[in-house]
Amino acid sequence: MLISQTPRHAAPSAKPAATLSGETFGMLINLSGRRRFTSQRLVLYAVLASQAHDNALATARETLALFTDAHTALVKGSDISPGIFCHELEDAYFGRSRGDEQIRDFISLAGRALDAIEGNMRQAPTLLQELIAQATPLLATLNRITQVYEELSRRHAQQLKRQLHGIMTDIEAIAKQARMVSFNAQIVAARAGNSGKEFSVVASVLSDITTEIDSLVQAALNAAV
Repeated sequence: MLISQTPRHAAPSAKPAATLSGETFGMLINLSGRRRFTSQRLVLYAVLASQAHDNALATARETLALFTDAHTALVKGSDISPGIFCHELEDAYFGRSRGDEQIRDFISLAGRALDAIEGNMRQAPTLLQELIAQATPLLATLNRITQVYEELSRRHAQQLKRQLHGIMTDIEAIAKQARMVSFNAQIVAARAGNSGKEFSVVASVLSDITTEIDSLVQAALNAAV
């Protein structure tokens, strides 16, 4: 069965930069890396299929499906992927480098080459050579796009660290104020004599709590460095 030419897709509107988890960024990098691996695996098994190696054609088709699914999830989104969510990715896929078009051309060519090999068609060797020729520039494009995901992940991690540092600094300031309140309360309790003993206990507990907060804040700040 011949696979028709893959239709062109307009650039989807970049989604708002929603808060993504580190796990999501790891998944996006893995999906992008999967395209790199499967593109090379696909060409290898297409060559083996042309030489009538057992199961090579079936493996090539499975690999093409994995490659296509990974690309679709990265561009259009899925249950686990947000799709294109920022202008850097929109430019990588639909800007001057036309990454999406190049990838879809490769998908279409691979499908036609595998169909031709399976049908022992006259154009099979030509299509296979075209597929081999496209593999190297495609890999360069896939590497560039993967680097975009990696850079976005680094920036996301840095942003989280800055946010954590800001929160911890605020908590540290509150704890400092609480220590001052505790210190003043202990002075008042001491001046009150026996009638201030219970108040002194409360002030002491507050002091212990602020000390514990200081330790937690310092540990969090050290982890965020």
